[in-house]
Amino acid sequence: MQAWRVHRNGEPGEVMRLEEADRPVPGEGHVALRVRAANVNFPDALLCRGQYQIRPPLPFTPGVEVCGTTDDGRRVLATPSLPYGGFAEYVVADRAALLPAPDSLDDAEAAALHIGYQTGWFGLHRRARLQPGETLLVHAAAGGVGSAAVQLGKAAGAVVIGVVGGPEKAAVARRLGCDLVVDRREEDIVAAVKEATGGRGADVVYDPVGGDAYAKSVKCVAFEGRIVVVGFASGSIPAPALSHALVKNYSVVGLHWGLYAAKDPAAVRACHGELTELAARGIVKPLVSERVEMAGAAQAVQRVADGASTGRIVVLPTGGAR
Repeated sequence: MQAWRVHRNGEPGEVMRLEEADRPVPGEGHVALRVRAANVNFPDALLCRGQYQIRPPLPFTPGVEVCGTTDDGRRVLATPSLPYGGFAEYVVADRAALLPAPDSLDDAEAAALHIGYQTGWFGLHRRARLQPGETLLVHAAAGGVGSAAVQLGKAAGAVVIGVVGGPEKAAVARRLGCDLVVDRREEDIVAAVKEATGGRGADVVYDPVGGDAYAKSVKCVAFEGRIVVVGFASGSIPAPALSHALVKNYSVVGLHWGLYAAKDPAAVRACHGELTELAARGIVKPLVSERVEMAGAAQAVQRVADGASTGRIVVLPTGGAR
């Protein structure tokens, strides 16, 4: 089969190589899948760089989520078992963790409904307890993770403020349904949020960026607000000032979706049921900005690493339209 493999750590566009490789053989409790679509995530770039919390042995294939087909023809969502990641024609995955692909979504959209939307749902509902009418501030609102949070926030009845970088991404955020879009390159995030909320600030902040985004968030979070730390796409991990959290009476909560998959798989399945229903009703729909063939996977991962993409880029290993 064809697979993209990483033999040394570095930037995705430099270290990912398309090669002929043996098909992975499923062990006990695992199943082989033919990959129909593999979604590109920021962790794929971190895997290439050797900066992810999991460091598979070299060489490995990146790609942390796929829509695939089982031997008996079922269309499913899966997180492939590393080092045999999703940018390949075949993967193996934990049989118990397979989720049915929603009938309302094509392969590329289905692949994109998995980790990003699960992370958004758990972050907003389990960790932040977002309530209807509250104000939700989403950083990187036009990206893969942010766009999911925007849609889920609107579905929960929140007023959503999206922060983006540049006019193209601002237009995407507006189409996603943001009530207010703030271009961080041209506007003062803190002033804009305070003006939009009558000085109160955002009740919930969804932050997959870290760095300066977090620094701005603590200046415009509301009384009893909740800042959900999802990731550090900026490359800068902030050190929260606990005295500031005490004085302003806000919470900083972490969200690591993988722990739910490991410690509470029933909650993951229940969440998938809710997401499937939202997708069937047209309330959420993954924003797939690009569908690329197998040969374009390395550059797709590099664009995500560079923050040059919107929504999700999805790799189609068989070159199909889905």
